[in-house]
Amino acid sequence: MYKLARQVRFSINPFLSEDIEGANSFVSKPAGEGLSIFFELFVELTGTVEPATGFVVNVTDIDKNVRKYVVPIFDERIRQHFHRAKHIGFLKLVEILGSVREQLADKFGTAGLSKLSLKLNPYRKITMDTKNSGTVYFSEKFEFAATHKLWNTDFTEEQNFEIFGKCANPTGHGHNYIVEVTIKMPTTKDGFRIGNFEKAVDNELIQIIDHKNLNVDVEQFSKAIPTVENIACFAWNKLAGKFSFAKLHCVTVWETDKTYCSYTGAE
Repeated sequence: MYKLARQVRFSINPFLSEDIEGANSFVSKPAGEGLSIFFELFVELTGTVEPATGFVVNVTDIDKNVRKYVVPIFDERIRQHFHRAKHIGFLKLVEILGSVREQLADKFGTAGLSKLSLKLNPYRKITMDTKNSGTVYFSEKFEFAATHKLWNTDFTEEQNFEIFGKCANPTGHGHNYIVEVTIKMPTTKDGFRIGNFEKAVDNELIQIIDHKNLNVDVEQFSKAIPTVENIACFAWNKLAGKFSFAKLHCVTVWETDKTYCSYTGAE
Protein backbone atom coordinates (compact mmCIF):
# COMPACT_ATOMS: atom_id res chain seq x y z
CA MET A 1 0.00 0.00 0.00
CA TYR A 2 1.34 3.41 -1.00
CA LYS A 3 0.63 6.84 0.44
CA LEU A 4 0.70 9.74 -1.99
CA ALA A 5 0.38 13.34 -0.80
CA ARG A 6 -0.10 16.51 -2.81
CA GLN A 7 -0.09 20.11 -1.61
CA VAL A 8 -2.48 22.45 -3.45
CA ARG A 9 -2.18 26.21 -2.98
CA PHE A 10 -4.89 28.79 -3.65
CA SER A 11 -5.87 32.30 -2.58
CA ILE A 12 -9.21 34.02 -1.98
CA ASN A 13 -9.85 37.74 -1.69
CA PRO A 14 -13.26 38.24 0.01
CA PHE A 15 -13.26 41.94 -0.89
CA LEU A 16 -13.71 41.06 -4.57
CA SER A 17 -16.71 39.44 -6.22
CA GLU A 18 -14.47 36.79 -7.78
CA ASP A 19 -10.81 35.83 -7.98
CA ILE A 20 -8.65 35.65 -11.10
CA GLU A 21 -7.63 32.06 -11.83
CA GLY A 22 -4.00 32.90 -12.52
CA ALA A 23 -1.36 30.66 -14.10
CA ASN A 24 1.19 29.94 -11.35
CA SER A 25 0.01 27.02 -9.21
CA PHE A 26 3.34 27.02 -7.35
CA VAL A 27 2.35 30.33 -5.75
CA SER A 28 -1.44 29.83 -5.74
CA LYS A 29 -4.25 29.22 -8.19
CA PRO A 30 -6.67 31.07 -8.01
CA ALA A 31 -4.04 33.74 -7.81
CA GLY A 32 -5.64 36.14 -5.39
CA GLU A 33 -5.41 39.88 -5.85
CA GLY A 34 -3.81 42.31 -3.42
CA LEU A 35 -4.13 41.21 0.21
CA SER A 36 -5.73 37.76 -0.12
CA ILE A 37 -6.19 34.78 2.17
CA PHE A 38 -3.64 32.12 1.23
CA PHE A 39 -4.34 28.40 1.72
CA GLU A 40 -2.30 25.23 1.53
CA LEU A 41 -4.32 22.01 1.48
CA PHE A 42 -2.54 18.66 1.69
CA VAL A 43 -4.44 15.72 0.17
CA GLU A 44 -3.16 12.26 1.08
CA LEU A 45 -4.29 9.17 -0.85
CA THR A 46 -3.63 5.47 -0.25
CA GLY A 47 -3.64 2.81 -2.92
CA THR A 48 -1.58 0.59 -5.19
CA VAL A 49 0.60 1.60 -8.11
CA GLU A 50 -0.81 1.19 -11.62
CA PRO A 51 1.89 -0.79 -13.53
CA ALA A 52 1.23 0.98 -16.83
CA THR A 53 1.85 4.48 -15.42
CA GLY A 54 3.74 3.99 -12.16
CA PHE A 55 1.12 6.23 -10.50
CA VAL A 56 -1.14 5.74 -7.53
CA VAL A 57 -2.95 8.76 -8.99
CA ASN A 58 -1.69 11.35 -11.41
CA VAL A 59 -1.04 14.37 -9.19
CA THR A 60 -2.44 16.66 -11.86
CA ASP A 61 -5.79 14.97 -11.21
CA ILE A 62 -5.50 15.87 -7.54
CA ASP A 63 -4.88 19.48 -8.52
CA LYS A 64 -7.83 19.53 -10.93
CA ASN A 65 -10.25 17.99 -8.43
CA VAL A 66 -9.24 20.34 -5.62
CA ARG A 67 -9.62 23.40 -7.83
CA LYS A 68 -12.93 22.16 -9.27
CA TYR A 69 -14.62 20.86 -6.12
CA VAL A 70 -12.78 22.27 -3.09
CA VAL A 71 -11.85 25.86 -3.92
CA PRO A 72 -15.53 26.77 -4.48
CA ILE A 73 -16.32 25.50 -0.96
CA PHE A 74 -13.73 27.79 0.62
CA ASP A 75 -14.72 30.62 -1.70
CA GLU A 76 -18.41 30.40 -0.80
CA ARG A 77 -17.95 29.98 2.96
CA ILE A 78 -15.36 32.74 3.30
CA ARG A 79 -17.31 35.30 1.28
CA GLN A 80 -20.51 34.36 3.09
CA HIS A 81 -18.97 34.89 6.53
CA PHE A 82 -17.03 37.95 5.44
CA HIS A 83 -20.09 39.80 4.16
CA ARG A 84 -21.97 38.94 7.35
CA ALA A 85 -18.96 40.06 9.41
CA LYS A 86 -18.92 36.64 11.08
CA HIS A 87 -15.88 34.94 12.59
CA ILE A 88 -14.72 31.66 11.02
CA GLY A 89 -13.81 29.69 14.12
CA PHE A 90 -12.17 26.34 14.67
CA LEU A 91 -15.37 24.29 14.37
CA LYS A 92 -16.30 26.08 11.15
CA LEU A 93 -12.91 25.15 9.68
CA VAL A 94 -13.50 21.55 10.73
CA GLU A 95 -16.91 21.71 9.08
CA ILE A 96 -15.31 22.97 5.87
CA LEU A 97 -12.81 20.09 5.91
CA GLY A 98 -15.75 17.72 6.34
CA SER A 99 -17.36 19.16 3.21
CA VAL A 100 -14.05 18.79 1.37
CA ARG A 101 -13.87 15.13 2.41
CA GLU A 102 -17.36 14.50 1.04
CA GLN A 103 -16.54 16.17 -2.28
CA LEU A 104 -13.23 14.33 -2.82
CA ALA A 105 -14.11 10.90 -1.42
CA ASP A 106 -15.01 9.32 -4.78
CA LYS A 107 -12.84 11.35 -7.13
CA PHE A 108 -9.68 9.20 -7.31
CA GLY A 109 -10.75 5.84 -8.66
CA THR A 110 -9.39 2.92 -6.65
CA ALA A 111 -7.21 5.17 -4.48
CA GLY A 112 -8.73 6.11 -1.13
CA LEU A 113 -8.73 9.54 0.45
CA SER A 114 -6.90 9.02 3.75
CA LYS A 115 -6.01 12.44 5.12
CA LEU A 116 -6.69 16.15 4.66
CA SER A 117 -4.49 18.79 6.23
CA LEU A 118 -5.15 22.52 6.10
CA LYS A 119 -2.20 24.78 6.87
CA LEU A 120 -3.39 27.85 8.78
CA ASN A 121 0.08 29.41 8.76
CA PRO A 122 3.62 28.03 8.32
CA TYR A 123 3.61 26.66 11.88
CA ARG A 124 0.00 25.62 12.49
CA LYS A 125 -2.33 23.11 10.80
CA ILE A 126 -5.59 21.19 11.14
CA THR A 127 -5.65 17.58 9.99
CA MET A 128 -8.59 15.25 9.41
CA ASP A 129 -8.09 11.50 9.15
CA THR A 130 -10.83 10.64 6.69
CA LYS A 131 -11.04 7.06 7.99
CA ASN A 132 -11.97 8.50 11.37
CA SER A 133 -13.79 11.68 10.39
CA GLY A 134 -15.13 12.17 13.92
CA THR A 135 -11.65 13.19 15.07
CA VAL A 136 -9.60 16.22 14.10
CA TYR A 137 -5.93 16.96 14.84
CA PHE A 138 -4.41 20.37 15.57
CA SER A 139 -0.65 20.90 15.34
CA GLU A 140 1.51 23.87 16.22
CA LYS A 141 5.27 24.41 16.29
CA PHE A 142 7.18 26.10 19.12
CA GLU A 143 10.87 26.98 19.40
CA PHE A 144 13.35 26.78 22.24
CA ALA A 145 17.11 27.07 22.56
CA ALA A 146 19.13 24.83 24.87
CA THR A 147 22.55 23.35 25.43
CA HIS A 148 23.30 19.73 26.19
CA LYS A 149 26.09 17.18 26.39
CA LEU A 150 25.67 13.56 25.34
CA TRP A 151 27.60 11.53 27.89
CA ASN A 152 27.13 8.22 29.69
CA THR A 153 28.99 7.98 33.00
CA ASP A 154 29.05 4.18 32.64
CA PHE A 155 31.19 4.51 29.51
CA THR A 156 34.88 5.32 29.42
CA GLU A 157 35.89 8.68 27.98
CA GLU A 158 37.07 6.90 24.86
CA GLN A 159 33.74 5.11 24.48
CA ASN A 160 31.77 8.36 24.94
CA PHE A 161 33.70 10.15 22.20
CA GLU A 162 33.51 7.11 19.94
CA ILE A 163 29.70 6.87 20.31
CA PHE A 164 28.65 10.51 20.69
CA GLY A 165 31.45 12.23 18.75
CA LYS A 166 31.38 16.05 18.92
CA CYS A 167 28.18 15.85 20.96
CA ALA A 168 30.32 14.63 23.87
CA ASN A 169 32.15 17.96 24.02
CA PRO A 170 32.89 18.43 27.77
CA THR A 171 31.45 21.94 27.93
CA GLY A 172 28.39 21.02 25.86
CA HIS A 173 26.94 22.54 22.70
CA GLY A 174 23.69 24.21 21.71
CA HIS A 175 20.72 23.81 19.39
CA ASN A 176 17.80 25.90 18.28
CA TYR A 177 15.10 23.27 18.68
CA ILE A 178 11.63 23.14 17.16
CA VAL A 179 8.90 21.14 18.88
CA GLU A 180 5.59 20.38 17.18
CA VAL A 181 2.75 19.46 19.52
CA THR A 182 -0.26 17.65 18.03
CA ILE A 183 -3.51 17.21 19.94
CA LYS A 184 -6.69 15.44 18.91
CA MET A 185 -10.32 16.15 19.69
CA PRO A 186 -13.81 15.28 18.41
CA THR A 187 -14.95 17.29 15.41
CA THR A 188 -17.90 18.43 17.53
CA LYS A 189 -15.73 19.78 20.32
CA ASP A 190 -16.54 23.42 20.98
CA GLY A 191 -14.55 25.90 23.03
CA PHE A 192 -11.07 25.16 21.68
CA ARG A 193 -8.92 28.29 21.87
CA ILE A 194 -5.46 28.42 20.35
CA GLY A 195 -4.28 30.89 22.99
CA ASN A 196 -5.16 28.47 25.81
CA PHE A 197 -3.35 25.66 24.02
CA GLU A 198 -0.25 27.81 23.58
CA LYS A 199 -0.24 28.86 27.23
CA ALA A 200 -0.42 25.24 28.36
CA VAL A 201 2.55 24.26 26.18
CA ASP A 202 4.52 27.31 27.28
CA ASN A 203 3.86 26.82 31.00
CA GLU A 204 4.29 23.05 31.10
CA LEU A 205 7.22 22.64 28.70
CA ILE A 206 8.86 25.63 27.03
CA GLN A 207 9.60 27.61 30.19
CA ILE A 208 11.27 24.53 31.69
CA ILE A 209 13.69 23.89 28.82
CA ASP A 210 14.15 27.18 26.96
CA HIS A 211 17.61 28.74 27.30
CA LYS A 212 18.64 26.01 29.74
CA ASN A 213 21.55 23.64 30.09
CA LEU A 214 19.51 20.46 29.89
CA ASN A 215 22.06 18.30 31.73
CA VAL A 216 22.29 20.74 34.64
CA ASP A 217 19.01 22.68 34.82
CA VAL A 218 16.47 19.96 34.07
CA GLU A 219 16.28 17.23 36.70
CA GLN A 220 15.14 14.55 34.26
CA PHE A 221 18.39 14.85 32.32
CA SER A 222 20.67 14.45 35.30
CA LYS A 223 19.91 10.74 34.76
CA ALA A 224 18.68 10.45 31.17
CA ILE A 225 20.95 11.48 28.29
CA PRO A 226 19.32 14.52 26.56
CA THR A 227 19.20 13.04 23.07
CA VAL A 228 16.48 14.23 20.70
CA GLU A 229 14.68 10.93 21.41
CA ASN A 230 14.69 11.50 25.17
CA ILE A 231 13.71 15.16 24.79
CA ALA A 232 10.67 14.11 22.73
CA CYS A 233 9.68 11.60 25.42
CA PHE A 234 10.24 14.22 28.13
CA ALA A 235 8.02 16.69 26.27
CA TRP A 236 5.28 14.07 25.96
CA ASN A 237 5.38 13.31 29.69
CA LYS A 238 5.22 17.00 30.53
CA LEU A 239 2.22 17.69 28.29
CA ALA A 240 0.14 14.51 28.56
CA GLY A 241 -3.08 15.20 30.43
CA LYS A 242 -2.53 18.97 30.46
CA PHE A 243 -5.21 19.84 27.87
CA SER A 244 -8.72 19.83 29.28
CA PHE A 245 -10.19 20.30 25.80
CA ALA A 246 -8.18 17.64 23.92
CA LYS A 247 -5.84 14.66 24.16
CA LEU A 248 -2.16 14.79 23.34
CA HIS A 249 -1.54 12.79 20.17
CA CYS A 250 2.13 13.24 19.24
CA VAL A 251 5.22 15.32 19.99
CA THR A 252 7.93 15.87 17.39
CA VAL A 253 11.26 17.52 18.23
CA TRP A 254 13.67 18.81 15.57
CA GLU A 255 17.26 19.06 16.78
CA THR A 256 18.34 20.37 13.38
CA ASP A 257 16.50 20.65 10.08
CA LYS A 258 17.94 17.20 9.25
CA THR A 259 17.23 15.39 12.51
CA TYR A 260 13.96 14.94 14.36
CA CYS A 261 12.18 12.41 16.55
CA SER A 262 8.45 11.89 17.07
CA TYR A 263 7.10 10.28 20.21
CA THR A 264 3.62 8.97 20.93
CA GLY A 265 3.00 7.60 24.40
CA ALA A 266 -0.18 6.20 25.88
CA GLU A 267 -2.97 8.58 24.86
